Amino acid sequence: MTAAHVTLCFLLRNGADGEYVLLGTKKTGFGRGKVVGVGGHVELGETASEAACREVMEEINVVVHANDLVPAGTVDFVFPARPDWNMATTVFLTRAWEGEPSESEEIAPAWFPVERLPVERMWADAEHWLPAMISGQRIAVRVDLAADNENVANVHTVAWTIPEE
Repeated sequence: MTAAHVTLCFLLRNGADGEYVLLGTKKTGFGRGKVVGVGGHVELGETASEAACREVMEEINVVVHANDLVPAGTVDFVFPARPDWNMATTVFLTRAWEGEPSESEEIAPAWFPVERLPVERMWADAEHWLPAMISGQRIAVRVDLAADNENVANVHTVAWTIPEE
């Protein structure tokens, strides 16, 4: 599978009534209007963790250090009807950052209870892997999208071991 290498980074915090994850409403480009994780493309010469730190700064205006990222797994997105959209995603979690998340041209961030993720406003695949990764499961996921490029045709999940970067 030829795919763009991308990252996602999920900020987590504890609240009085449980755990929260930072997601954002996508304001532009691919996925506009959907609630998504913070992330984007890995640039030439960057590691996945470096890209995650850069994307967090660009999209929600906070600083995350690479040594504070916890690798959670991978998600390969396969778009049979649009192979040029295929993505190989490295997913990170973090509980440490500097600054307060704020809106950018690309993302309007908001905290959501982990127990009540807004799956109805997210890509259809998110409910199949995001709760598991947030809970600490390290998994590798392959998501085959349906011909409409929105719905999920198949999800395959296996245990994941952190590779050397």
